[in-house]
Amino acid sequence: MRVIDRISKSKSTLFSFEILPPLKGKGIEYIYEGIDPLMEFKPAFINVTYHREEFAYKKREKGYLEKIAIKKRPGTVGICAAIKSKYDVITVPHLICGGFNKEETENALIDLHFLGIKNVLALRGDAIKTEVAFVPEEGGHAHAVDLVKQIVDLNKGIYLDEEIVSPHPTDFCIGVAGYPEKHFESPNILNDIKYLKQKIEAGAEYIVTQLFFDNQKFFDFVKLCRNNDIHVPIIPGLKPITTKHHLSFMPKFFHVDLPGVLVEEIEKCKSEEEVRQIGIEWTIAQSKELIKFGVPCIHYYTMGKSEAVKKIASHAF
Repeated sequence: MRVIDRISKSKSTLFSFEILPPLKGKGIEYIYEGIDPLMEFKPAFINVTYHREEFAYKKREKGYLEKIAIKKRPGTVGICAAIKSKYDVITVPHLICGGFNKEETENALIDLHFLGIKNVLALRGDAIKTEVAFVPEEGGHAHAVDLVKQIVDLNKGIYLDEEIVSPHPTDFCIGVAGYPEKHFESPNILNDIKYLKQKIEAGAEYIVTQLFFDNQKFFDFVKLCRNNDIHVPIIPGLKPITTKHHLSFMPKFFHVDLPGVLVEEIEKCKSEEEVRQIGIEWTIAQSKELIKFGVPCIHYYTMGKSEAVKKIASHAF
């Protein structure tokens, strides 16, 4: 089933979450351990992120440099297929511009179509650590809107090889990212909305937001989208704070603000367990308010750890 169809058939707020592929060396059971505790909440879909390979250059004899992969995660396509088979749940692989050329993107989409996976989240992706700014792969896409257009072409049966006989169209439902506090590279929120609208006009059918801790920023974002003729479902993304380190990590990594009252309460904590409890309670309150607002779904970023999200979902759903 396509995500947009699952949303349209529901009369109440749905539950979904996102997982990270494990680093090399870990098996599929690691993934299942993070999913099993959340299946009681009947997730509408499960997102599987994609992380580019990262490399370092190590000096060898005679001054030669050897390119070594320092970060490698198992294939998102295979993980989605395994989850779909085991749990009979909609899986949504992330598809990114970074690290892929157009042919590799098409091949990934062909594999997904063959496996019966009908949903993708189309993202530009972040710059790797060795890049000052995002650099597209040679022959690849520089922007998410171009990735959306390629997927839409495939849905029409338009492949890169124009000589394919009787090309078979795909049927992907395309989601894209939205930023209630704007993308950190955008000069302002209206500029960000302009590019978000381009992705919707290109064929994206729903939006999943970056995480946020102030619901008013999400409400303002939805209003701004609607005022700019963006009328697709907008799914809020949430993540609980679970450690005091998140006070500095979240703003730096996700480019979001933390409400003053939340920061003050966490700074008073004398243990990480107290921090975790406050983070969970804050996200429960966020979830309940968003459900009351009538959001189509709440998407939780688990980062591979399901315990906190399970506690939140048990109070909110």
